[in-house]
Amino acid sequence: MDKQTYAKIHSIETFGTVDGPGIRFVVFMQGCHLKCKYCQNRDTWDINSGSYISVDDLVNKILKYKNYIIPSGGGVTLTGGEPLLQPSFIINLFKRLKELNINTAIDTSGMVDLTEDIKEVLKYTDLVLLDIKHINSEKCKELVGFSNEKELSFARYLSDNNISIWIRQVVIPGITDNKDDLLELKKFLSTLKTVEKVELLPYHDLGKFKWENLNFPYEFENIRTANNNDIEKVKKILFS
Repeated sequence: MDKQTYAKIHSIETFGTVDGPGIRFVVFMQGCHLKCKYCQNRDTWDINSGSYISVDDLVNKILKYKNYIIPSGGGVTLTGGEPLLQPSFIINLFKRLKELNINTAIDTSGMVDLTEDIKEVLKYTDLVLLDIKHINSEKCKELVGFSNEKELSFARYLSDNNISIWIRQVVIPGITDNKDDLLELKKFLSTLKTVEKVELLPYHDLGKFKWENLNFPYEFENIRTANNNDIEKVKKILFS
C-alpha cells in the first residue's frame, strides 16, 4: 500500500471528549514501538493487525461529523498506538483537514527521530498531546523499553517552533509519583514555552483484559490503581 495514501488503523471514535478541546473525531492508529507495561491499548502494538484506510475515505468519514465538531471547538485527534510511525499518511491527511478548517491534534509519546517527515507533520498540527512516560531516563527505559532522550528533545522542538502542547502524565503509584522525579519534571516543563495544560491521568487496569485476550501476561498485575489521594499528592508537587 502507498504509505502517503493509506494507513493502518485500529479503530475510530466519532464523539471523543478527552483527547483535546471540544468534540473530537479520534482515530486510533495501529502500530507502536514502545512496550509500556501499563498500556491500555495492547491490541494496537502489532503493525500487521488493524485495517487499511485511505486519506479520502477517512476525510469523508470526518466530514459527516463536521457540523458538531467545529462548533464545539473540536477537531480530529490521532492517537494509537503511535501515530508518528505513519507520518506520510498524516501529512496528506492533515493538509486536507487544514484546507477544511478542521483542528488537528496528535497524541504521542514523542519517542521518534525528528526526521523531515515528522517536522512536516508538525507544520500541520495544531496541538500535540505529549505523554511524558517518565522524566528519569533509566526509569523510563524500565517502564516502556526506551530512555526518554527522544521525547524530551521532541518536547523542546515543539516549544521552539511554537506548537501548542498538552502534557500528559500517567500517575502510577510507586513508579511515577516520586517527589524528586516530579520536581525534575516540573523543572523541565518550566523550560517549555508552549505548554497550555498539564493533565494527570490516574493509572487504571481497565485494559488488562486485552493483554489476557492476546495471551500476554499483564505486567502490572501487582500495581494498584491510582486514587484521588495519589492525584492530589502529585498536584501539590507539580503545581505549587
